[in-house]
Amino acid sequence: MADTAVEEKTEQQQQNDAEQEDSKTQAQSVDFPEAADTGAAGTGGSIDILLDMNIPVTVVIGKKEITIRRLLQLGPGTVLPLDKSIEAPADLYLKDTMFATGTIVVVDGRFAVKIKEVLGLGNHTQSPAQT
Repeated sequence: MADTAVEEKTEQQQQNDAEQEDSKTQAQSVDFPEAADTGAAGTGGSIDILLDMNIPVTVVIGKKEITIRRLLQLGPGTVLPLDKSIEAPADLYLKDTMFATGTIVVVDGRFAVKIKEVLGLGNHTQSPAQT
């Protein structure tokens, strides 16, 4: 009989635990107020904010893989040859996507890139960090 009482208490405790767990995970519906229609969505002016944003463009003139040992040996005056020839165009990236190629030039004593080709959707390649 003592065993039956213990079993009943255990079953009752399990039911209570299950009910408490159910009450914690029950979803409730929420009523949201109607949003005011300002008419701004979908108008031509909404893209203007994007058109005026600055985005970083990365210009890659070449790549080189080296060992950690070699990296630690680098210092002032070390020459690190890259994989591209001087005639090869530089690659221009927006985030991780190459979108153009160009030639390195100097304008007013500063490096610049003269766009040689803007790539189409099928010509995009991975970022140099991913290759």
